[in-house]
Amino acid sequence: MPKSSDKDPIVSLARYSEIGFIIPAAVLLGFFVGKLLDYWLHTKWLYLVGLLFGAVVGFSQMIRMALSASHSDSNNNSTTDSSRASKGLPSNKND
Repeated sequence: MPKSSDKDPIVSLARYSEIGFIIPAAVLLGFFVGKLLDYWLHTKWLYLVGLLFGAVVGFSQMIRMALSASHSDSNNNSTTDSSRASKGLPSNKND
């Protein structure tokens, strides 16, 4: 039986390492956009707005990814249990 791509450790590593890069990337992007706006508009405070906006976007994206990962994991477990039940096999749940 071929190995499922969701169970592959490389896929899991890529998924969770992406979460680790999202927050710093969003914060840095917000900072640089804020600095660019400061330069264009001759202000000195918009980089702080960019930092805060980047942090909020980064954390919200991280939460969305974590929720979708947990949702897909729970779907894979329920699919496996239902396919085992259709074959007359007991489920993998340890009650």
